[in-house]
Amino acid sequence: MREKKNILELTRVSLEEYRCAPKLPMALMADNVRSMHNVGSMLRTCDAFMVEEMVLAGITGCPPHPEISKTALGADESVSWRHVDDALAEARRMREEGWRIAVLEQTHDSIELDSFIPSLDERWLIVAGNEVEGVDQRIADMADVVLEIPQSGTKHSLNVAVSTGIALFHFYTRMRAER
Repeated sequence: MREKKNILELTRVSLEEYRCAPKLPMALMADNVRSMHNVGSMLRTCDAFMVEEMVLAGITGCPPHPEISKTALGADESVSWRHVDDALAEARRMREEGWRIAVLEQTHDSIELDSFIPSLDERWLIVAGNEVEGVDQRIADMADVVLEIPQSGTKHSLNVAVSTGIALFHFYTRMRAER
C-alpha cells in the first residue's frame, strides 16, 4: 500500500520563508479574467511555481474576496500581486523595463508550448486572458511570443486557470533546470 503524506509531511516553508525565497524571473498577468475562482486558482499556481508577482488587470477581481480565497487557499497572502486598470499600458511599461511578453492564445503564428524554451537570462511576463474573449488583441500583437497548448480533443480551448497552470509549470521546469 502507498501511504499518503500527512499535512506535516507536506508542509514546505512558512509564509515568511516563502516571501523571502528567490522567485523565478516570471510574472503572470490576468487580463480581464471574470471568475474569482479562476483568479484564486491562478494565485495558488503562482505560489507553487515561485512566480515573482501576479498582475490583476482590468475587471480581474482582487483579494480579499471569498471566492478568490476559496481556491487560493492562502496564496492570496503569499504571492505578491497588484491591480492595474489598463493591461495594455502595463504590458507596455513592463516591456520598457526589459520584460519579454509571452501570450497564451491561439493564433495563426503561435508556437506550441512544449517546443518553447525560456531562458533564465530573461524576465517573462506571461499573459492569460478573459474566459470568452482571450487576451486583448493589442497585447497579442506586441508579444514576443504567442504560445498555444497543443490539444487533441473536441473542445477548442482550456479553462484559463488550467491553461495558466500548464504554462507556468512549463516555464518552471525549464527555468528551474537552468539554475
